[in-house]
Amino acid sequence: MKPVQRLANRQKGHPHFLPVLPITADGKATASHYGLWDGTPLNRHGRMNGIVVVDKPVAMTSAQVVARVKALLKAEKVGHTGTLDPFATGVLVCCTNQATRLAQFLMPGRKCYEGVMRLGIRTDTQDSTGQVISKEPCVRVAHQQVRSVFRDFLKIKEQVPPAFSALKHRGVPLYKLARRGAFVKKAARPISIYELKVLDIDLPSVHFTVSCSQGTYVRTLCADMGDAIGCGAHLVRLCRTESGGFTLKEALSLSTLKEMALAGKIADCITPMSRALRAIPEVNAGPALVQRIRYGQPITKADLGQPKEIAPMWIKVTSQGGNLIAVLSGNEKDGVYPYACVFPNQE
Repeated sequence: MKPVQRLANRQKGHPHFLPVLPITADGKATASHYGLWDGTPLNRHGRMNGIVVVDKPVAMTSAQVVARVKALLKAEKVGHTGTLDPFATGVLVCCTNQATRLAQFLMPGRKCYEGVMRLGIRTDTQDSTGQVISKEPCVRVAHQQVRSVFRDFLKIKEQVPPAFSALKHRGVPLYKLARRGAFVKKAARPISIYELKVLDIDLPSVHFTVSCSQGTYVRTLCADMGDAIGCGAHLVRLCRTESGGFTLKEALSLSTLKEMALAGKIADCITPMSRALRAIPEVNAGPALVQRIRYGQPITKADLGQPKEIAPMWIKVTSQGGNLIAVLSGNEKDGVYPYACVFPNQE
C-alpha cells in the first residue's frame, strides 16, 4: 500500500510546527520516515515511542536531563526509570511518549555502579557535596580489613535511607527538611546487594563496583561501610554503568543527542518499545491474538502457548510486525493472564 501525504495543519516557522509525514492509507504514520525501525507506526500525532539511554553528565539533575531530552525529541511525555544524584554520572534510562508506561517494568531491575569512596571523612549528605561533620585518621587501616567489610556488606538485607533524599515525610522531601536542620530518620527498607567488589585501594580512596536492587543508596552503603571499618567514609564519585538492562556502552551524551537532532537523525537514538523489556519473555502473536488483545478479551495459556520461562513475572506480547502489543502479568488467575499494559494502537 503506497503512502499518502497528510497536509500539516500548522505553518512552517510556527513553534509547534509538525512536518508532513508519509502515512499509510489507514492513517498510520510510519517511523521509516524518520529512519526508525521498519514497519513500526508512530502514534497518531507523529510522535516517537521508545527508550533513549542518556549518559548523564555531572552537575545536572535527572529532571534537567529529562527536560533536555523532551525538548530535543519534541516529545509529549518523557520520564526516567531511576534518579541519579547531580554529582553522579552514567546511565539514565528515559522513556518517551507511550513508552513512559514501560517504566514500571524497568525500574525494579538490577542497577550497577562504579564508584570511589573516601575513608576518614564523614559528611552530612554522605557524599562530596555535603558539609564535613568528622575527620578521623585512616592511615593504619589494613587493606584486608577493607576487603573483609566489603564481603560482610554483601549479606545486608536492609538499609536506613539518608536524611538527604527525595523520600517524603508528611508530604515534604527529606532533603528540604534536612536543609532546615530537621533531620528525619526513616525506617530501614529492604534492599539486595548482588555483587560488591573492591577494584583498587589507594588510601584514603577505595575504588569499587556494586550491583544492587532498586532503592539502594550507594552513598549510604559507603557511609555504613566506613563506620564498620572504624574511620567513617563518604562517596566522592559515582557512575551508573547499567540500569534496566541498558549499559553505559549504549548511553549517548546530550551533545550527541543534540547533533543527531540537528541532523534529523534523532530517531536513530531510540530503542523501540518491543526491544526495551529485555528481561521479559516474549510471545509473538498472530493477527487473531492481536485482535483479541485489542478488544480486551481474556488471554489464556492456550492463546500464548508455552512461554520460554516457567511462571515469569511478566510476559510481553509482540505482533508479527515486531511491535509491542501488550504486557501481561505472569500471575495467571483462573487460567487467565491479567493485562498489565496494552498498546492497541501500535498495529
